[in-house]
Amino acid sequence: MLSPLADLTRRKAARSARTSSWDQRGRNQDYWTTPAHSSRVLADLEGPGQITHIWMTQFCRRTLGPGLIDPLEADTVAPVMEIHNALGVNWEEPDPDYYRKVLIRITWDDEEEPAVLVPLGDFFGVGHCMPNSYQSALFTVSAKPEESLIFGGSAALNCWAPMPFGKRARIELVNENDLPIQQYFYIDYELFPEPLPEDTLYFHARWNRSNPCNGWAPDIQTNSPEVNIADVTGEDNYVILDTEGTGHYVGCNLSVHHRQGSWWGEGNDMIWIDEDFLPDGTTVWPPSLHGTGTEDYFNHAWGMQKNAYLYHGAILHEADVPGYSVNYRFHVTDPVRFEERIKVSVEHGHGNHLSDDWASTAYWYQTLPSPRASILPLEQRLPVRPADAPMPAPAPRTGAVAEEIAQMRERYRARFERHMEHLAERTRLRGERSLQESQANTEQAAKVRHRYNERTHG
Repeated sequence: MLSPLADLTRRKAARSARTSSWDQRGRNQDYWTTPAHSSRVLADLEGPGQITHIWMTQFCRRTLGPGLIDPLEADTVAPVMEIHNALGVNWEEPDPDYYRKVLIRITWDDEEEPAVLVPLGDFFGVGHCMPNSYQSALFTVSAKPEESLIFGGSAALNCWAPMPFGKRARIELVNENDLPIQQYFYIDYELFPEPLPEDTLYFHARWNRSNPCNGWAPDIQTNSPEVNIADVTGEDNYVILDTEGTGHYVGCNLSVHHRQGSWWGEGNDMIWIDEDFLPDGTTVWPPSLHGTGTEDYFNHAWGMQKNAYLYHGAILHEADVPGYSVNYRFHVTDPVRFEERIKVSVEHGHGNHLSDDWASTAYWYQTLPSPRASILPLEQRLPVRPADAPMPAPAPRTGAVAEEIAQMRERYRARFERHMEHLAERTRLRGERSLQESQANTEQAAKVRHRYNERTHG
Protein backbone atom coordinates (compact mmCIF):
# COMPACT_ATOMS: atom_id res chain seq x y z
CA MET A 1 0.00 0.00 0.00
CA LEU A 2 1.40 3.39 -0.99
CA SER A 3 1.88 6.10 1.58
CA PRO A 4 -0.53 9.05 1.24
CA LEU A 5 2.59 11.22 0.89
CA ALA A 6 4.14 9.11 -1.87
CA ASP A 7 3.03 11.50 -4.64
CA LEU A 8 5.19 14.24 -3.14
CA THR A 9 8.33 12.36 -4.20
CA ARG A 10 7.29 11.86 -7.83
CA ARG A 11 7.11 14.18 -10.79
CA LYS A 12 3.61 14.36 -12.21
CA ALA A 13 2.36 15.75 -15.51
CA ALA A 14 -0.28 18.21 -14.29
CA ARG A 15 -1.07 21.92 -14.22
CA SER A 16 -2.25 23.49 -10.94
CA ALA A 17 -4.96 26.14 -10.94
CA ARG A 18 -7.65 27.68 -8.78
CA THR A 19 -11.00 29.37 -9.03
CA SER A 20 -12.08 31.51 -6.08
CA SER A 21 -14.29 34.35 -4.90
CA TRP A 22 -11.53 36.99 -5.00
CA ASP A 23 -12.68 40.57 -5.63
CA GLN A 24 -11.87 41.02 -9.31
CA ARG A 25 -11.92 44.83 -8.91
CA GLY A 26 -8.76 44.49 -6.83
CA ARG A 27 -10.57 45.53 -3.67
CA ASN A 28 -11.11 43.59 -0.44
CA GLN A 29 -14.70 42.36 -0.75
CA ASP A 30 -13.62 38.82 -1.55
CA TYR A 31 -16.94 37.06 -1.29
CA TRP A 32 -19.86 36.40 -3.60
CA THR A 33 -23.48 37.17 -2.88
CA THR A 34 -26.06 34.59 -3.88
CA PRO A 35 -29.49 36.20 -3.43
CA ALA A 36 -32.47 34.34 -2.06
CA HIS A 37 -33.79 31.51 -4.24
CA SER A 38 -30.96 31.65 -6.75
CA SER A 39 -27.74 29.79 -7.51
CA ARG A 40 -24.14 30.55 -8.46
CA VAL A 41 -21.64 28.54 -10.50
CA LEU A 42 -18.52 28.45 -8.34
CA ALA A 43 -16.47 26.50 -10.89
CA ASP A 44 -16.96 25.33 -14.47
CA LEU A 45 -13.82 23.49 -15.55
CA GLU A 46 -12.78 21.70 -18.72
CA GLY A 47 -11.12 18.32 -18.20
CA PRO A 48 -9.39 16.08 -17.88
CA GLY A 49 -8.42 17.05 -14.38
CA GLN A 50 -9.03 16.61 -10.67
CA ILE A 51 -10.27 18.85 -7.88
CA THR A 52 -7.77 18.53 -5.03
CA HIS A 53 -9.14 20.86 -2.36
CA ILE A 54 -12.23 22.93 -1.53
CA TRP A 55 -12.22 25.66 1.14
CA MET A 56 -15.29 27.68 2.06
CA THR A 57 -16.50 30.09 4.67
CA GLN A 58 -19.71 32.07 4.62
CA PHE A 59 -22.23 34.08 6.55
CA CYS A 60 -25.98 34.47 6.31
CA ARG A 61 -27.54 36.99 8.66
CA ARG A 62 -30.97 38.41 9.28
CA THR A 63 -31.26 42.12 10.07
CA LEU A 64 -33.25 42.79 13.24
CA GLY A 65 -32.96 46.57 13.34
CA PRO A 66 -31.62 49.53 11.36
CA GLY A 67 -27.87 50.16 11.48
CA LEU A 68 -26.13 53.50 11.77
CA ILE A 69 -23.98 52.74 8.70
CA ASP A 70 -25.74 52.98 5.35
CA PRO A 71 -25.44 49.56 3.63
CA LEU A 72 -24.64 51.25 0.31
CA GLU A 73 -21.75 53.19 1.87
CA ALA A 74 -20.21 49.91 3.10
CA ASP A 75 -20.52 48.21 -0.29
CA THR A 76 -16.78 47.88 -1.00
CA VAL A 77 -15.31 46.92 2.37
CA ALA A 78 -14.71 43.61 4.11
CA PRO A 79 -17.64 42.30 6.20
CA VAL A 80 -16.67 43.76 9.57
CA MET A 81 -20.06 44.70 10.94
CA GLU A 82 -21.71 41.62 9.47
CA ILE A 83 -19.74 39.22 11.67
CA HIS A 84 -20.15 40.83 15.11
CA ASN A 85 -22.76 43.26 16.33
CA ALA A 86 -21.55 46.59 17.70
CA LEU A 87 -24.28 47.50 20.18
CA GLY A 88 -26.38 50.39 18.93
CA VAL A 89 -24.53 50.47 15.59
CA ASN A 90 -25.97 47.35 13.94
CA TRP A 91 -28.30 44.56 14.99
CA GLU A 92 -28.20 41.28 13.10
CA GLU A 93 -28.22 37.58 13.89
CA PRO A 94 -27.13 34.52 11.89
CA ASP A 95 -29.84 32.51 10.23
CA PRO A 96 -29.70 29.41 12.46
CA ASP A 97 -30.75 27.05 9.65
CA TYR A 98 -28.88 28.27 6.59
CA TYR A 99 -26.41 25.37 6.51
CA ARG A 100 -29.34 23.19 5.41
CA LYS A 101 -31.13 25.80 3.32
CA VAL A 102 -28.13 26.07 1.00
CA LEU A 103 -27.03 23.11 -1.17
CA ILE A 104 -23.78 22.17 -2.85
CA ARG A 105 -24.33 20.55 -6.24
CA ILE A 106 -21.50 18.98 -8.29
CA THR A 107 -21.90 17.47 -11.76
CA TRP A 108 -19.28 15.52 -13.70
CA ASP A 109 -18.87 15.34 -17.49
CA ASP A 110 -22.23 16.89 -18.43
CA GLU A 111 -24.15 14.10 -16.71
CA GLU A 112 -27.91 14.51 -16.42
CA GLU A 113 -27.76 13.89 -12.67
CA PRO A 114 -25.44 15.62 -10.19
CA ALA A 115 -22.96 13.39 -8.41
CA VAL A 116 -23.19 15.52 -5.26
CA LEU A 117 -26.42 17.02 -3.92
CA VAL A 118 -26.06 17.72 -0.19
CA PRO A 119 -26.84 20.57 2.23
CA LEU A 120 -23.76 22.76 2.47
CA GLY A 121 -23.13 22.17 6.16
CA ASP A 122 -23.71 18.42 6.20
CA PHE A 123 -21.34 17.93 3.26
CA PHE A 124 -18.45 19.17 5.42
CA GLY A 125 -19.68 17.60 8.67
CA VAL A 126 -21.63 20.54 10.10
CA GLY A 127 -24.59 18.54 11.40
CA HIS A 128 -27.72 20.16 12.86
CA CYS A 129 -26.36 23.48 11.47
CA MET A 130 -24.01 23.62 14.50
CA PRO A 131 -20.33 23.93 13.52
CA ASN A 132 -17.59 22.53 15.73
CA SER A 133 -13.89 22.21 15.00
CA TYR A 134 -12.60 18.76 14.01
CA GLN A 135 -10.01 17.23 11.72
CA SER A 136 -10.07 14.09 9.61
CA ALA A 137 -8.38 12.75 6.51
CA LEU A 138 -11.06 14.03 4.13
CA PHE A 139 -12.77 16.96 5.86
CA THR A 140 -12.03 19.58 8.51
CA VAL A 141 -14.00 22.35 10.17
CA SER A 142 -12.35 25.24 12.00
CA ALA A 143 -14.55 27.50 14.12
CA LYS A 144 -13.79 30.16 16.70
CA PRO A 145 -14.99 29.28 20.22
CA GLU A 146 -17.71 31.95 20.15
CA GLU A 147 -19.01 30.60 16.81
CA SER A 148 -18.90 26.91 17.83
CA LEU A 149 -21.84 24.79 18.98
CA ILE A 150 -24.43 27.40 18.06
CA PHE A 151 -26.98 27.15 15.28
CA GLY A 152 -25.74 29.04 12.23
CA GLY A 153 -22.28 29.87 13.58
CA SER A 154 -19.58 30.82 11.09
CA ALA A 155 -16.73 28.41 10.32
CA ALA A 156 -14.05 27.49 7.80
CA LEU A 157 -14.86 24.31 5.85
CA ASN A 158 -12.35 22.12 4.02
CA CYS A 159 -12.57 19.04 1.78
CA TRP A 160 -9.55 17.09 0.52
CA ALA A 161 -11.39 14.20 -1.14
CA PRO A 162 -9.90 13.81 -4.66
CA MET A 163 -12.49 14.47 -7.36
CA PRO A 164 -11.39 13.53 -10.90
CA PHE A 165 -13.33 14.64 -13.95
CA GLY A 166 -12.93 13.61 -17.55
CA LYS A 167 -14.64 16.28 -19.64
CA ARG A 168 -16.08 18.84 -17.26
CA ALA A 169 -16.58 19.72 -13.61
CA ARG A 170 -19.39 22.04 -12.55
CA ILE A 171 -19.76 23.11 -8.90
CA GLU A 172 -22.79 25.15 -7.89
CA LEU A 173 -24.14 26.78 -4.76
CA VAL A 174 -27.94 26.60 -4.58
CA ASN A 175 -29.55 29.05 -2.14
CA GLU A 176 -33.10 27.98 -1.23
CA ASN A 177 -33.20 30.45 1.65
CA ASP A 178 -35.26 33.65 1.81
CA LEU A 179 -32.03 35.48 2.69
CA PRO A 180 -28.89 36.04 0.61
CA ILE A 181 -25.77 34.08 1.48
CA GLN A 182 -22.30 35.61 1.32
CA GLN A 183 -19.77 32.99 0.22
CA TYR A 184 -15.98 32.91 0.24
CA PHE A 185 -14.37 29.93 -1.51
CA TYR A 186 -11.26 28.36 -3.05
CA ILE A 187 -11.54 25.43 -5.45
CA ASP A 188 -8.05 24.10 -6.19
CA TYR A 189 -7.59 21.69 -9.07
CA GLU A 190 -5.15 20.06 -11.47
CA LEU A 191 -5.37 19.73 -15.23
CA PHE A 192 -4.00 16.62 -16.95
CA PRO A 193 -2.54 16.42 -20.46
CA GLU A 194 -4.01 12.98 -21.17
CA PRO A 195 -7.46 11.40 -20.63
CA LEU A 196 -8.23 9.77 -17.30
CA PRO A 197 -7.51 6.04 -17.00
CA GLU A 198 -10.47 3.86 -17.98
CA ASP A 199 -10.79 2.50 -14.44
CA THR A 200 -11.29 5.97 -12.90
CA LEU A 201 -14.13 6.24 -10.38
CA TYR A 202 -15.98 9.50 -9.70
CA PHE A 203 -16.71 11.08 -6.32
CA HIS A 204 -20.35 11.05 -5.17
CA ALA A 205 -22.25 12.21 -2.09
CA ARG A 206 -25.90 12.04 -1.05
CA TRP A 207 -27.88 13.19 2.00
CA ASN A 208 -30.71 11.41 3.77
CA ARG A 209 -32.88 12.11 6.80
CA SER A 210 -35.60 10.45 8.86
CA ASN A 211 -37.34 12.71 11.36
CA PRO A 212 -38.53 10.77 13.16
CA CYS A 213 -37.16 7.31 12.50
CA ASN A 214 -39.93 4.70 12.55
CA GLY A 215 -39.29 3.36 16.06
CA TRP A 216 -41.71 0.81 17.49
CA ALA A 217 -41.00 1.66 21.15
CA PRO A 218 -39.60 5.19 21.57
CA ASP A 219 -41.18 5.26 25.03
CA ILE A 220 -39.21 2.24 26.33
CA GLN A 221 -35.71 2.88 27.62
CA THR A 222 -32.76 1.70 25.58
CA ASN A 223 -31.30 -1.66 26.70
CA SER A 224 -34.44 -2.58 28.62
CA PRO A 225 -35.21 -6.32 28.35
CA GLU A 226 -38.43 -5.53 26.49
CA VAL A 227 -36.65 -3.93 23.50
CA ASN A 228 -34.34 -6.91 22.99
CA ILE A 229 -36.32 -8.32 20.08
CA ALA A 230 -34.79 -10.46 17.35
CA ASP A 231 -33.95 -8.49 14.19
CA VAL A 232 -33.07 -10.96 11.41
CA THR A 233 -34.06 -8.84 8.40
CA GLY A 234 -32.88 -5.25 8.94
CA GLU A 235 -35.83 -4.16 6.83
CA ASP A 236 -36.69 -1.19 9.07
CA ASN A 237 -33.11 0.09 9.35
CA TYR A 238 -32.11 3.68 8.64
CA VAL A 239 -30.56 3.74 5.14
CA ILE A 240 -27.35 5.72 4.66
CA LEU A 241 -26.77 4.67 1.04
CA ASP A 242 -28.54 2.50 -1.53
CA THR A 243 -27.05 2.77 -5.01
CA GLU A 244 -26.31 0.77 -8.13
CA GLY A 245 -23.11 0.80 -10.17
CA THR A 246 -19.49 -0.20 -9.66
CA GLY A 247 -17.27 1.41 -7.08
CA HIS A 248 -16.56 1.63 -3.37
CA TYR A 249 -18.20 3.26 -0.37
CA VAL A 250 -15.78 5.48 1.56
CA GLY A 251 -17.86 6.50 4.55
CA CYS A 252 -20.39 8.87 6.04
CA ASN A 253 -21.24 11.35 8.74
CA LEU A 254 -24.31 10.83 10.91
CA SER A 255 -26.17 13.54 12.82
CA VAL A 256 -28.53 12.37 15.57
CA HIS A 257 -30.93 14.33 17.76
CA HIS A 258 -31.81 11.89 20.54
CA ARG A 259 -35.12 12.65 22.20
CA GLN A 260 -35.39 10.02 24.93
CA GLY A 261 -32.52 11.17 27.12
CA SER A 262 -31.01 7.68 27.36
CA TRP A 263 -28.65 6.23 24.71
CA TRP A 264 -29.27 6.27 20.97
CA GLY A 265 -26.44 4.13 19.59
CA GLU A 266 -27.52 0.57 20.42
CA GLY A 267 -28.16 -0.38 16.78
CA ASN A 268 -26.18 -2.68 14.47
CA ASP A 269 -24.72 -1.61 11.15
CA MET A 270 -25.61 -3.83 8.15
CA ILE A 271 -24.23 -3.57 4.59
CA TRP A 272 -25.55 -5.62 1.67
CA ILE A 273 -23.40 -6.01 -1.46
CA ASP A 274 -24.01 -7.47 -4.94
CA GLU A 275 -25.05 -11.15 -4.52
CA ASP A 276 -26.76 -10.22 -1.24
CA PHE A 277 -29.61 -8.94 -3.44
CA LEU A 278 -31.84 -11.65 -4.90
CA PRO A 279 -33.62 -11.37 -8.30
CA ASP A 280 -36.99 -10.84 -6.61
CA GLY A 281 -35.66 -7.74 -4.80
CA THR A 282 -35.27 -9.38 -1.40
CA THR A 283 -31.96 -9.74 0.42
CA VAL A 284 -30.08 -12.65 1.92
CA TRP A 285 -29.46 -12.91 5.65
CA PRO A 286 -27.08 -12.03 7.12
CA PRO A 287 -25.60 -9.34 4.87
CA SER A 288 -21.94 -9.44 3.84
CA LEU A 289 -21.05 -6.94 6.57
CA HIS A 290 -22.90 -7.13 9.89
CA GLY A 291 -21.70 -5.13 12.88
CA THR A 292 -22.37 -5.01 16.61
CA GLY A 293 -23.54 -1.46 17.31
CA THR A 294 -23.58 2.10 16.02
CA GLU A 295 -20.75 3.21 18.29
CA ASP A 296 -18.75 0.22 17.11
CA TYR A 297 -19.27 1.10 13.44
CA PHE A 298 -17.90 4.58 14.18
CA ASN A 299 -14.92 2.86 15.89
CA HIS A 300 -15.84 4.05 19.39
CA ALA A 301 -16.79 1.81 22.32
CA TRP A 302 -19.07 2.06 25.34
CA GLY A 303 -20.67 5.12 23.79
CA MET A 304 -19.04 7.90 21.81
CA GLN A 305 -15.85 9.64 22.90
CA LYS A 306 -14.89 13.27 22.23
CA ASN A 307 -12.13 12.37 19.79
CA ALA A 308 -11.61 13.25 16.11
CA TYR A 309 -9.11 11.06 14.26
CA LEU A 310 -8.13 10.63 10.61
CA TYR A 311 -10.78 8.05 9.74
CA HIS A 312 -13.33 8.21 12.57
CA GLY A 313 -14.46 10.40 15.41
CA ALA A 314 -17.01 12.71 16.98
CA ILE A 315 -17.60 16.15 15.51
CA LEU A 316 -20.30 17.06 18.01
CA HIS A 317 -20.61 15.14 21.27
CA GLU A 318 -23.64 14.94 23.55
CA ALA A 319 -21.46 16.30 26.34
CA ASP A 320 -21.18 19.51 24.29
CA VAL A 321 -24.88 19.94 23.52
CA PRO A 322 -27.16 17.43 25.32
CA GLY A 323 -29.21 15.34 22.91
CA TYR A 324 -27.17 16.27 19.81
CA SER A 325 -24.30 14.36 18.22
CA VAL A 326 -22.44 14.12 14.91
CA ASN A 327 -20.01 11.28 14.14
CA TYR A 328 -18.04 10.18 11.08
CA ARG A 329 -16.39 7.05 9.70
CA PHE A 330 -14.20 7.15 6.57
CA HIS A 331 -13.22 3.93 4.80
CA VAL A 332 -10.05 5.33 3.21
CA THR A 333 -7.77 2.34 3.79
CA ASP A 334 -10.66 -0.14 3.95
CA PRO A 335 -13.18 0.91 1.26
CA VAL A 336 -16.30 -1.23 0.92
CA ARG A 337 -16.26 -2.39 -2.71
CA PHE A 338 -19.25 -3.28 -4.89
CA GLU A 339 -19.71 -4.34 -8.50
CA GLU A 340 -23.47 -3.94 -8.93
CA ARG A 341 -25.22 -2.57 -5.85
CA ILE A 342 -24.64 -1.61 -2.23
CA LYS A 343 -26.98 -0.79 0.64
CA VAL A 344 -25.54 0.71 3.84
CA SER A 345 -27.89 0.77 6.83
CA VAL A 346 -27.99 1.03 10.62
CA GLU A 347 -30.59 0.11 13.23
CA HIS A 348 -31.97 3.12 15.12
CA GLY A 349 -31.90 1.62 18.58
CA HIS A 350 -31.81 -2.16 18.94
CA GLY A 351 -34.33 -3.69 16.57
CA ASN A 352 -35.18 -0.11 15.45
CA HIS A 353 -37.13 0.80 18.57
CA LEU A 354 -36.18 4.51 18.76
CA SER A 355 -37.77 7.45 16.91
CA ASP A 356 -34.91 9.94 16.90
CA ASP A 357 -33.99 12.47 14.23
CA TRP A 358 -31.27 11.00 11.99
CA ALA A 359 -29.54 12.70 9.06
CA SER A 360 -26.53 11.38 7.15
CA THR A 361 -24.19 12.18 4.29
CA ALA A 362 -22.79 9.19 2.37
CA TYR A 363 -19.57 9.44 0.34
CA TRP A 364 -18.52 6.98 -2.34
CA TYR A 365 -16.75 6.59 -5.69
CA GLN A 366 -18.34 4.87 -8.66
CA THR A 367 -18.47 4.71 -12.44
CA LEU A 368 -20.69 7.02 -14.42
CA PRO A 369 -23.54 7.58 -15.04
CA SER A 370 -24.37 9.08 -11.68
CA PRO A 371 -27.50 7.68 -10.04
CA ARG A 372 -30.64 9.78 -9.82
CA ALA A 373 -30.29 12.58 -7.29
CA SER A 374 -33.07 13.94 -5.13
CA ILE A 375 -33.23 15.75 -1.80
CA LEU A 376 -35.93 16.50 0.73
CA PRO A 377 -37.68 19.87 0.38
CA LEU A 378 -36.38 22.71 2.51
CA GLU A 379 -38.97 22.49 5.28
CA GLN A 380 -38.09 18.82 5.83
CA ARG A 381 -34.35 19.55 6.03
CA LEU A 382 -34.40 22.10 8.86
CA PRO A 383 -32.77 21.04 12.13
CA VAL A 384 -34.73 20.55 15.33
CA ARG A 385 -34.02 23.50 17.60
CA PRO A 386 -35.19 24.20 21.16
CA ALA A 387 -37.97 26.77 21.18
CA ASP A 388 -36.93 30.32 22.11
CA ALA A 389 -38.70 32.10 24.96
CA PRO A 390 -41.17 34.66 23.59
CA MET A 391 -40.26 38.36 23.72
CA PRO A 392 -42.20 40.15 26.50
CA ALA A 393 -44.81 42.64 25.34
CA PRO A 394 -43.93 46.36 25.71
CA ALA A 395 -45.10 47.86 28.99
CA PRO A 396 -47.53 50.79 28.51
CA ARG A 397 -46.68 54.39 29.44
CA THR A 398 -48.90 57.46 29.92
CA GLY A 399 -48.53 61.21 29.69
CA ALA A 400 -45.80 63.15 27.91
CA VAL A 401 -43.41 60.21 27.85
CA ALA A 402 -46.00 58.14 25.96
CA GLU A 403 -46.04 60.78 23.21
CA GLU A 404 -42.26 60.76 22.91
CA ILE A 405 -42.23 56.94 22.85
CA ALA A 406 -44.75 56.95 19.99
CA GLN A 407 -42.61 59.44 18.04
CA MET A 408 -39.49 57.39 18.60
CA ARG A 409 -41.21 54.20 17.49
CA GLU A 410 -42.30 55.89 14.27
CA ARG A 411 -38.78 57.23 13.74
CA TYR A 412 -37.38 53.76 14.31
CA ARG A 413 -39.86 52.22 11.84
CA ALA A 414 -38.98 54.76 9.12
CA ARG A 415 -35.22 54.31 9.65
CA PHE A 416 -35.58 50.52 9.55
CA GLU A 417 -37.60 50.69 6.32
CA ARG A 418 -34.97 52.92 4.69
CA HIS A 419 -32.18 50.65 5.93
CA MET A 420 -33.83 47.55 4.48
CA GLU A 421 -34.38 49.26 1.12
CA HIS A 422 -30.68 50.11 0.91
CA LEU A 423 -29.74 46.63 2.07
CA ALA A 424 -31.86 45.10 -0.70
CA GLU A 425 -30.20 47.36 -3.27
CA ARG A 426 -26.76 46.39 -2.01
CA THR A 427 -27.69 42.71 -2.26
CA ARG A 428 -28.87 43.27 -5.85
CA LEU A 429 -25.62 45.00 -6.82
CA ARG A 430 -23.46 42.39 -5.14
CA GLY A 431 -25.50 39.59 -6.70
CA GLU A 432 -24.98 41.05 -10.16
CA ARG A 433 -21.26 41.38 -9.54
CA SER A 434 -20.99 37.76 -8.38
CA LEU A 435 -22.69 36.65 -11.61
CA GLN A 436 -20.14 38.62 -13.62
CA GLU A 437 -17.25 37.20 -11.60
CA SER A 438 -18.63 33.68 -12.02
CA GLN A 439 -18.57 34.13 -15.79
CA ALA A 440 -15.08 35.64 -15.59
CA ASN A 441 -13.87 32.66 -13.54
CA THR A 442 -15.23 30.25 -16.16
CA GLU A 443 -13.50 32.20 -18.93
CA GLN A 444 -10.23 32.32 -16.96
CA ALA A 445 -10.36 28.56 -16.34
CA ALA A 446 -10.84 28.02 -20.08
CA LYS A 447 -7.80 30.20 -20.83
CA VAL A 448 -5.66 28.22 -18.38
CA ARG A 449 -6.81 24.97 -20.02
CA HIS A 450 -6.05 26.37 -23.51
CA ARG A 451 -2.55 27.52 -22.56
CA TYR A 452 -1.81 24.17 -20.94
CA ASN A 453 -3.03 22.30 -24.03
CA GLU A 454 -0.85 24.43 -26.27
CA ARG A 455 2.22 23.74 -24.15
CA THR A 456 1.67 20.01 -23.83
CA HIS A 457 0.26 19.20 -27.27
CA GLY A 458 1.56 22.06 -29.42
